[in-house]
Amino acid sequence: MSAEYIKAIIFAVAVALFIRSFVVQAFRIPSGSMEDTLLVGDFLLANKFIYGIRIPFTNIRLPALREPKIGDVLIFQYPKDPSRDFIKRVVARPGQTVEIRDKILYVDNKRTVDPPKSKYVDPFIIRRKVGARDNYGPEIVPENSFFVMGDNRDSSEDSRYWGFLDRDLLRGKALILYWSWAPDRKAPEYTGLTSFPSIVLYNLLHFPSRTRWSRIGMLVE
Repeated sequence: MSAEYIKAIIFAVAVALFIRSFVVQAFRIPSGSMEDTLLVGDFLLANKFIYGIRIPFTNIRLPALREPKIGDVLIFQYPKDPSRDFIKRVVARPGQTVEIRDKILYVDNKRTVDPPKSKYVDPFIIRRKVGARDNYGPEIVPENSFFVMGDNRDSSEDSRYWGFLDRDLLRGKALILYWSWAPDRKAPEYTGLTSFPSIVLYNLLHFPSRTRWSRIGMLVE
């Protein structure tokens, strides 16, 4: 291999790493906590520089283009396990008062409008003394923190359970779906190298039906 090819490969890798670290990053939706805005099997790109990029291997964060707004869908490190990424929607910002009364969200004592594709899957209302899902607060969001919730309000592990989201845990803002792959219970599972050919063959045969073509290119709103 010539020196020119080696230089080209190194340059391409460097550009890819730069883009992943500072511009956009790909994420996969593993759960239904953001249904029906985001579905299990959706793959999305996140805008990493909008809220300020953390320089790799340091605690230094570059200046943000803007602060998260109400309604932004955030990618962030899960506060209880920073090795995992979560995705939720901002419903309250620093200084605002959050309260949930019988499933209805109030911010600064005003009833909010649910996101267009949000949903409630359980008609039962959990009392305050039993749990925080349907009755919470009032609590004031601290400085440099946010209150976030999943659009699937009855099935989302969010700020109601683990508290406010610290700004330092932000990774980026969900931007656009670049792929969507519908779950298939009949698909063979990986049990070792011997199962790999059957997985590849099955997915190739079912590629047209499993791909959610209408979702590709959708903006995350």
